[in-house]
Amino acid sequence: MPEEQTRYSRLANITKMINMKQDLREALEQVTLAISEEIVQCDSVGIYLPQEDGTFRGYVGKPDVINGMTLDMHVIDTQYDLLAKEVIETKKTIYIPDTSKDSRPDPRAVKGFQIKSLLVLPISVEQELFGLMFLFDYGIPMNLTDQEIQTVEAYVNMAAVAIQNANNLAYKQHLINDKQLLLDVNRALSMCSTYQASLDTCFSYLTKVLNNSNIGVHLLDPIAGKQIKPANLSKDSDWTEENWIKTHEKTQFDQDNDPLVQEVSETKKPIQIPNVFEDDRPNHDLCRNFGIKGLAMFPLISMGKFLGQISIVNLDKEPYLYLDSKMQLAQSIVDVTASTLSILLYVEKQEIMIEKRTFEVIEKNKELEHVVTELRQLSREKELILNSAGEGIFGLDLKRNITFCNPAGASMLGYESEAELVGHPVEQIMYGKENIESCLVHVSSTQRYTTDTIFYRKDLSSFPVEYVISSIKEKDHIVGEVVTFKDVTQRKQLEEKIKYHAYFDSLTDLPNRVLLLDRLTQGLEYAKLHNERLAVLYLDLDRFKLVNDSLGHSYGDLLLKQVAKRLSECVSKGATVSRQGGDEFTIFLPAVKSEKDIVKEIHCIHDAFSIPFQLGDHEMFIKTSIGVSLFPDNGDTTEMLIKNADTAMYKSKDTPGNSFHFFSEGMDTRTFESIRLENDLYKALENEELTIVYQPQIEYQTKTIRGVEALLRWNHPTKGMISPDTFIPIAEETGLIVPIGEWVLREACKQLKEWHQNGYPLITMAVNLSVQQFEQSQLFTMVEHVLEETGLSPEYLHLEITENLIVKNTERTVTTMKQLNDLGIKLAIDDFGTGYSSLSYLKKLPISTLKIDKSYVQDMLRDNAAITKTIITLAHNLGLEVIAEGVETKELADYLSELNCQMMQGYFFSKPVQSSDIMIKYFQ
Repeated sequence: MPEEQTRYSRLANITKMINMKQDLREALEQVTLAISEEIVQCDSVGIYLPQEDGTFRGYVGKPDVINGMTLDMHVIDTQYDLLAKEVIETKKTIYIPDTSKDSRPDPRAVKGFQIKSLLVLPISVEQELFGLMFLFDYGIPMNLTDQEIQTVEAYVNMAAVAIQNANNLAYKQHLINDKQLLLDVNRALSMCSTYQASLDTCFSYLTKVLNNSNIGVHLLDPIAGKQIKPANLSKDSDWTEENWIKTHEKTQFDQDNDPLVQEVSETKKPIQIPNVFEDDRPNHDLCRNFGIKGLAMFPLISMGKFLGQISIVNLDKEPYLYLDSKMQLAQSIVDVTASTLSILLYVEKQEIMIEKRTFEVIEKNKELEHVVTELRQLSREKELILNSAGEGIFGLDLKRNITFCNPAGASMLGYESEAELVGHPVEQIMYGKENIESCLVHVSSTQRYTTDTIFYRKDLSSFPVEYVISSIKEKDHIVGEVVTFKDVTQRKQLEEKIKYHAYFDSLTDLPNRVLLLDRLTQGLEYAKLHNERLAVLYLDLDRFKLVNDSLGHSYGDLLLKQVAKRLSECVSKGATVSRQGGDEFTIFLPAVKSEKDIVKEIHCIHDAFSIPFQLGDHEMFIKTSIGVSLFPDNGDTTEMLIKNADTAMYKSKDTPGNSFHFFSEGMDTRTFESIRLENDLYKALENEELTIVYQPQIEYQTKTIRGVEALLRWNHPTKGMISPDTFIPIAEETGLIVPIGEWVLREACKQLKEWHQNGYPLITMAVNLSVQQFEQSQLFTMVEHVLEETGLSPEYLHLEITENLIVKNTERTVTTMKQLNDLGIKLAIDDFGTGYSSLSYLKKLPISTLKIDKSYVQDMLRDNAAITKTIITLAHNLGLEVIAEGVETKELADYLSELNCQMMQGYFFSKPVQSSDIMIKYFQ
């Protein structure tokens, strides 16, 4: 077989291994084997991968052992190997045919292996370095040709692809592991019934993530509510909890005024300090007493309230800094724990109050025992005391007949006077022999109480009581019993209310997420046992935000109640309709026989939504997007089924208007990174991370600036500049584009007015408007207010809209456009040619300018000149101004000028720049 054909066969074999995602080491071994077989004069081939300390360690190569050392014992240190350092910096191949004439290679290696010639290649893809490859001889120069070096580079490129694929796979697996870990944390916390159990769960997962078990939590006092105290310590900590708390008390550590705790409380962000003694914020005395060298502190935040903080400390001598990804994952675990703690601490607080009240009742009843004993003497003074008691009191003889009753007791039992009870059996109050025997003490008993007893009134109505029974003794003989009781109806109602809100949505009275998870878990167990299928439907209301924004939240609540009623009427018997929160609902369908059954339920929902909702005086048509997941097809856990149904629902969102989709593999494209980016965008405007840059619009014939276009940029605090193509779709999806767009308009008008006032040319300002902004009823009012606020004359403001907005052509859109035009504002169609607008729209709507999309401009010299020329001619015939976007070369500018298009913008003239750069380049 010819040598070239053999090479292609090897390359094809390595490519096949990479595509089949086989073991990385095996693929790289095939690369080094192929190179050693083709470059026969090479004595050693080795691939070295980067390490955390900046060195490169041997991974695979030929031969496996060099001078008695295995390849993984060989380390490339760029402090000594200047050749490797240069290859890393330049990412270019370097061949040294004679090492005696070059000082860059590591002299230790050259001498130790008697290397005469050396070839070093970067293993990289698109400037991203994954490793180094070394080829050298043992005394006889390799004398490599350019063709042989190119052959080695071809194999190295395959190695780079293999390493890149392995790294990508490892990164994806890391994301999946983090996501699964958070799901496990949620599931584990949902099973916790005490705050101690929830903290133990949190500590366990934090130890797993940060590999550090020295964890302690400091919480706000559940009663005082403000004072922060050391609460709990990880069971696996190097300290005991008793010594931990005593050391805090010994140090007299005031957490309420500690700078570090205050910073975490105020910023609600985690803090990491590798060396506490190089930082002024930590309490150094406390750190010395505990032996703390470094620490990380995480805030416990629930519903915006600070509950306390969790500290993870480093007791080792060497400072240690956790990776940002580990810190973010740890904070996510703490955030989930905070929500659970908030509920459990509230319950604990209620229990403490109930326990305190119960103790007070018991203590009061003890005092009353003495009064009851002395009642036998019929003292007027004691009788007055008895009658003045607020709790009900009655006495019994040994036959369980009522011997006396105080006024408060008779009133609670519905009798006009105590005389109606005296002499009658206790069955009038406690119905049933078993009930009486279980409630009343026996002769040998001394005292007991319960809160689960029912007493009956004269009209036979019942009410819950808390009571104490004491024996009446005379000379060590029991002669009767006295019962002290209290009506606890209000407390029972409060307990029932708390229990109801724990499982039901207070607005719609539907089961909430907790109850849904419980029913779905039971349904899954039943389905697995009986080999049945079940389905989960995830629903989201389309345009719900519009209802809240236009009519108010009270109308939004009214809509949610009506939606809940219609959904409950649609589903079959045995199904569960649950509100997840906001405008999202979940339906659990047990015992599903086929997908047809599910589609039937969905059609019923669609039919119900086809009838308009009556919201006070307003009638509205609301649609819903539905996602469906099936057991066992799409998951066998509650979390997986709900998540997959949610994912399918987002697919339905792409085609709004009573759309539904069944989940299928590949739908889940919402990564943690995109979710974090969405959360960060909510804070970007408040944190002043958004900036505006300006791109000039030039009249080419006179080479003068006629205007600028305001363009939005996001300078993320940790990720740097984020492309508008990345965050603008998120802003539009979440509705943030409306406040952001208003901010851009205000800042742009303010800047232009400042230029005009300083005597600079009276240029115009172009600002983009999104579809969502046009759907806001107050858009015209907002624009008019901004112009009045900044003092900018309307004729200098140009608003740019997309063709998609024109296609919608709603009555509100047309009205708003005419209002803006009547005010003197110019309207332009941005990216013209990429949408589907018709010529009739251009004639009917008050448009003044067409902006040719840059895709037509940049391809104009190849195949789109006719389209561009047609757009220019069309604009002139309609009396519209035309601006060409994306002009990047003089050749394009000259050609556009020949086509009678003089207004241009693009990188040929200037990229988008700061306002100060516009002033320097064009105004001075």
